[in-house]
Amino acid sequence: MFDVAIIGAGVVGCAVAYELSQYELRVVLIEKENDVAMGASRANTAIIHGGYDPEPHTLMGKLNVEGMRRCFKLCEELDVQHIKTGSWVVAFDEAQRATLELLLEQGIANGCEGLEILDGDVVRSREPNLSDDIVAALWIPESGVLNPWEFALAMAEVAVRNGVTFMPNTKVCGMSWQDDHYEIKSCVIGAGSCASANESELENGKHDTSCSAAKAAMPEKITTICSRYVINAAGVESDRIHNMVAPPAFDIVPTRGEYYLLDGTAAGRIVSSVIFPCPTCAGKGITVSPTIHGDFLVGPNSEVIGDREDTSVTRDALLDIAQKARQIVPNLNVRTSIRNFAGVRSNSTYGDFFIAKSATNFIDLAAIKSPGLTCAPAIARIAREILGEEGVLRERRKDWRGGRRIVRFKEIPEGERAAFVREHPLYGRVICRCETITEGEIVASMKREIPPVSIDGVKRRTGTGMGRCQGGFCGPRVLEILARESGHEPLNIVEDGCGSTILVGETKDPRSREVSHK
Repeated sequence: MFDVAIIGAGVVGCAVAYELSQYELRVVLIEKENDVAMGASRANTAIIHGGYDPEPHTLMGKLNVEGMRRCFKLCEELDVQHIKTGSWVVAFDEAQRATLELLLEQGIANGCEGLEILDGDVVRSREPNLSDDIVAALWIPESGVLNPWEFALAMAEVAVRNGVTFMPNTKVCGMSWQDDHYEIKSCVIGAGSCASANESELENGKHDTSCSAAKAAMPEKITTICSRYVINAAGVESDRIHNMVAPPAFDIVPTRGEYYLLDGTAAGRIVSSVIFPCPTCAGKGITVSPTIHGDFLVGPNSEVIGDREDTSVTRDALLDIAQKARQIVPNLNVRTSIRNFAGVRSNSTYGDFFIAKSATNFIDLAAIKSPGLTCAPAIARIAREILGEEGVLRERRKDWRGGRRIVRFKEIPEGERAAFVREHPLYGRVICRCETITEGEIVASMKREIPPVSIDGVKRRTGTGMGRCQGGFCGPRVLEILARESGHEPLNIVEDGCGSTILVGETKDPRSREVSHK
């Protein structure tokens, strides 16, 4: 029996797990994919929003500034890559200048500091590539960018280190209240070792996170998880989870946003801050922003779709994004793109975050759209307070271990690298040349609390495959290391989710390969 079950290991679910891991509680974090941050938490603009945009009376407005400041603090504590870049909202005419005045007032009401409206010439002196047609811009100095999947992962790793059980590959398919607890019916994807975990193993944190082609091909197995409280942080599926135990209160309107990722080396210095157009009812608009890796993101658009998992990209949408982005940065060259991707946002009919105790011992943290990434720590604080009012929180853990430090070889001063490699030889073998990621970093990622189970899992933890070649050079080496360190056959290593196998068969008898290596 768990005290709290968190459904969804996106950034909100991971933030809640991080908060609750500080208490003497039995907590389980349930995720239908094979890793954390597999939905909108990894496919977004990676912005720590400054807080000027949400209306002050909304939860989004009330939580943005708190979340923003907490994000920066957590990034420092958990060694998550981030940059305080500041951001601009640009205006092209007097009507849009008036909008800037409204946003300024709104931001001040939300608790933003340092906001100011500057004339176009001043803006261009700081951002020379911006359009000559820009007449003014709102400066938001407190905003920035971060590594969103690393942020979620860091919080989840600390949570697991402190006793939270992580259950990947586990899709909630039903739920019912039984006297004093919920019975959560879950489909464990594949009937492999992951499905064989019993309750004792789950509560001891021994749930197998392996994901192979063989397991993915097997039928799902139904298992039951018992928990006194349930927290719904299921993102784009949050309305469906809500409806399992409470009357319908909102509908998720899945909205796809597509992006360009431009190579920073080829594109040059496009902008140093996040650039927004004036917002509309459809959203914040097409942004041009730097990333923590030195590249640039352009997007997203906003398209309501029927399929909640449709992350495909379309030619028409990308052409439209490029055209709108060039209104802001005329010399933008999308031919320097090294990747296109899309994410699905949890827009809803409710129009705000839906945070409520909606049924007995059931808490919704639902319909979390932008600025949800920024607000996640503040949302987790609300969840903790609700549980506190319910009398669930026991004493704080005296043995709680926070913090996190990651060795990134390219951040080691050049004069210290040789000595470091002599002591740690695996850091002397560069696997990803684009991003200068070493074998030592890959192996270290596999010894952390939530090890990667896929090529992209290694990518999200270390940065392999993030550069210009997008894994074309390092991919086979990463696969080799992942298979070696995990003990899985290379044929069973996946690119990302379950079933996304890379290798289809042996071209030689494995025994002959062993002989040739001797």
